[in-house]
Amino acid sequence: MAQARMSRKKPAPAAVKAPPAQHVARGDGLAASTPGTTLGSLRENAGARPKRTRVGRGHGSGMVKTGGEGGKGQTVRSGGGKGPAFEGGQTPWARRLPHKRGYSQKARDIGHFRTTYAVVNLAALADWDAAVEVSPESLIAKRLLSKAPDGIKILGGNKGGKTLPSGLRFRDVVFSASAREALTAAGADLGDDEGATTPASGSPA
Repeated sequence: MAQARMSRKKPAPAAVKAPPAQHVARGDGLAASTPGTTLGSLRENAGARPKRTRVGRGHGSGMVKTGGEGGKGQTVRSGGGKGPAFEGGQTPWARRLPHKRGYSQKARDIGHFRTTYAVVNLAALADWDAAVEVSPESLIAKRLLSKAPDGIKILGGNKGGKTLPSGLRFRDVVFSASAREALTAAGADLGDDEGATTPASGSPA
């Protein structure tokens, strides 16, 4: 029975011989297939072997003292540190001020709360054409102003003693008390903003 089973097995296929390797002369091979490339010029890709961090090897290594571990306590915690108003533990500036409820914010910070006007003296309007309305756009177009941050204020300065043309019309400007008085006497139309009178001082308010 065992002989019958053995007789049924297929004969093993004959081994296929591999073709003989092509002979490469000494000095050929890689250099011949890729001109300019030799085994001595092969390098790994950039960043494939990062430089090992050497801790505690002098100040030039950047890993002295804490060795890259940082400090302890406040500087280690996530979100820790000191805020911009921290003053070393003393009472901060915002708490030292005599704050009172309801006081004006305009007295604190000029850049954020105070209104900044571009000023024009009455002497600059002596040669103004009465047919043209005096407005922020026309004043900038006439190059009497370069910009109007929060508005335009007409001041009563008239050093040259120049006379104002009659019939001037104004729009979207405010006036000092002296300027309003002089323009009203000259018969000017101050526009709808009759109540916008600012102090007569020369500084913008």
